[in-house]
Amino acid sequence: MSGAPVHGAHVSALIASGAAALTQAGVGFGHGTSNAQDEAAWLVLWALGLALDSPLDDAPDSVANTPVTPADQARVATLFAQRIASRKPAAYLTQEAWLMGVPFYVDERAIVPRSFIAELLADGSIDGWLSDQTRQVLDLCTGNGSLAVLAAMAWPEVQVTGADLSPEALAVARINVEKHGLQERITLVQSDGLAQLPGPWDLIVCNPPYVNAHSMAALPQEYRAEPELALAGGADGMDFIRRLRHDATACMSADAVLVLEIGNERAHFEAAFPQLPVFWLDTSAGTDQVLLITRRALLELSPA
Repeated sequence: MSGAPVHGAHVSALIASGAAALTQAGVGFGHGTSNAQDEAAWLVLWALGLALDSPLDDAPDSVANTPVTPADQARVATLFAQRIASRKPAAYLTQEAWLMGVPFYVDERAIVPRSFIAELLADGSIDGWLSDQTRQVLDLCTGNGSLAVLAAMAWPEVQVTGADLSPEALAVARINVEKHGLQERITLVQSDGLAQLPGPWDLIVCNPPYVNAHSMAALPQEYRAEPELALAGGADGMDFIRRLRHDATACMSADAVLVLEIGNERAHFEAAFPQLPVFWLDTSAGTDQVLLITRRALLELSPA
């Protein structure tokens, strides 16, 4: 999106021209949107201070038909130019990301939140694996704290700990804990894996670094703008998960479960843990992204 502001332009025209510019520039998606049209709508609405869920249909009173002043057009154009030139995820430019309708602050200190575990927290998919004794929940590799916040919202009776190796990410998580008024229910801890987290935990949710080395080398620039610590999982993507599988049972209560996101690494996971009985959970991305392991299953096999 470039050029001088156009007299009489409407929101819909800015979105259309912005989507065309993003497509022509070949930017990468995957940090809250999956295509140029949705990302353009996000950027235009945010730049104009309009609600991100504003209706954009053909109705006469739709936001899409709202006229935009030349000054606002220029502000929108600047944002699109920044998105294209920097190749940073849009969430870093707006410093806001949404999961399950909940807003979160984010900046370059933490990965842009997009975990499919968020769906499972919100829709109750994990509830059947818990009991009335579930009280201590750990969000390991918490990043900006979004899953910790969503867990606290889903289960008002539990205490949640969000843990991360990165003090920078934890600083962002603290902003979100305070943003949602959950300081009394969420504790943030710096820890290398489970080293500082003896538990016992009744539920561990974890979206760890799991991208294999080959995939890391091929990632679009937008992903390279994120902390590598939050993405890179070693040669096969399983380095962190091997440690977690080895250490988890000592930190879990008797009936505890581990919910683990592995992205597109199912083949590498099954190659690394061929005998481990797991349950694959259904998300909007299918049944290969998130799995559940009981403590009993972890105990069945000697450490990998």
